[in-house]
Amino acid sequence: MPPLAAPLFDTATRLLRSVRGLLALSRATPIDYPFADSDVAQLQRVSAAPDSFALDDQTWNDLLLGAYLDRVSGEVSIAGRQELYRRLRAGQDDAARAAFRERLRTLDDPARAAAATEALQPLRGADTEIAALLFEGEAAAPPRWLRWTALLPLALAASLAAVILSPLAWIGTAAVLYVLIALQMRYHERVEAWTRALNTVQLLLLATSRLGAALPGEPPDAAPTARRLHRSLSRSLLARISPDLAGYGDWFALANVRHYFRSNAIVFRERAFLRACWLRCAALEADLALARHLQVHGGWCWAETSAADALEIEEGIHPLLAAPTGLSIALRGQGAFISGPNGAGKSTLLRMLGLNLVLARAFGICHARSARLPMLPVYASMQNEDSLLDGRSLYMGELARARALLAAAEGPHPGLCLIDEIFRGTNHVESVAAAAAVLDTLAARAFVLVSSHNLELASLLEHRLAPYCLRRDGAGRLALAPGVLDRTNGIALLGTQGFGAEIEHKAQQVAAWLTGYLGRPEAGAHVLRAAGAPPPETRARYG
Repeated sequence: MPPLAAPLFDTATRLLRSVRGLLALSRATPIDYPFADSDVAQLQRVSAAPDSFALDDQTWNDLLLGAYLDRVSGEVSIAGRQELYRRLRAGQDDAARAAFRERLRTLDDPARAAAATEALQPLRGADTEIAALLFEGEAAAPPRWLRWTALLPLALAASLAAVILSPLAWIGTAAVLYVLIALQMRYHERVEAWTRALNTVQLLLLATSRLGAALPGEPPDAAPTARRLHRSLSRSLLARISPDLAGYGDWFALANVRHYFRSNAIVFRERAFLRACWLRCAALEADLALARHLQVHGGWCWAETSAADALEIEEGIHPLLAAPTGLSIALRGQGAFISGPNGAGKSTLLRMLGLNLVLARAFGICHARSARLPMLPVYASMQNEDSLLDGRSLYMGELARARALLAAAEGPHPGLCLIDEIFRGTNHVESVAAAAAVLDTLAARAFVLVSSHNLELASLLEHRLAPYCLRRDGAGRLALAPGVLDRTNGIALLGTQGFGAEIEHKAQQVAAWLTGYLGRPEAGAHVLRAAGAPPPETRARYG
């Protein structure tokens, strides 16, 4: 190679890389920034209809849906995460679930899935969510003085030149610099925030332009429009070539402030197009994420729709468990009262069922061998806690949640209630009494599944809830069978957990006394079945 060829080749290579960067065609390594839960929830918040249903916060937390979302949304940008969250939280109708099923079928083609993933890769570099920008707010009104800012650098240059003639010209220089610095300070935070949001907008436009080339069937005018907008929103060529020179332009010519108002006006003028791009990219990313997740977790099925008072799931599992055990349950016309020994998995059963009910409503899928489930809203009450800061006891928290469930059952979106260990925050007698009264009323209005160690509830509620017991069968596998637990293990665990024979023996003596004191659980079968309205004096006293 001639002596001058190598330097020229290196210079040409660097120039080519710079041009590729300016045109936003370089393929950087995805960053996948972490986002706050409030950012992930923005799309669902801004796009929800006023009367639409969304899972409440306690149900979301009780069913560990946040952890499931994290599991599914690996290698996904903020747009895809927002869409996954929206579907999980709000659910979808039959038409949307059918459309998703068809889209998932097309992603079985590895080449198509790879092309879509590659095209969407720029969005994974976004460090700011823009759903709120695309659905809410108004454009920033440019101030009247903005048109005169181009004169400031000329005034600065003139004042500096005038210093040669008179030292008093420094006063003019100081005045111009004061105006420039004051305006930079005034708009600094707004411009910085907008710069981050605009970066996400341009990454969105880049992904949209790539999708047009990668996937057949995309809107034909989307890619050209995205490329045009990308160019119009970019800074000047000089600013992109040299950030240092751009800094001088910002300080001495307010180039960044002028670009802020100009690009802001363009974004709001083209917001309908940008909103459609965001929704399209978010939906495609969500589909790809779910396809990858289901390939890893092979034990899933398409959920069929059942009547509102029936459900059937065979070998259902919870995908967050390392070694999940498949459980089956079938209910028709009645909810269920579930008993079982300590540690058998009653809470896990309810969470498995709740998660699959949410997935069926959101995506039409279940982690099970087969499933026929009602596409109903889900309400959970599993992790009620006391609050030291709010001065609220556990029982008061449980009462508040019970009121919320009753209100939901009477509201515009009644659904299915999953309740674990109701009213454990008070003494046994009042716990059973309050639970029986609340569950009897709730089960008359909603589909209810409840687990409890208070076995008396089984007979009290047998006209509302079918009794089931979760225990191990002859082969050592967990199975749910009709009936009520007949042998508890709470006291036996004292011995196996190292408390010693003395403590275990004392506990057995107390248990024997309590059993005789409280009587047989089945003795309460008639109490609520024939209960009518309370007498007037009782209503006056307790009402």
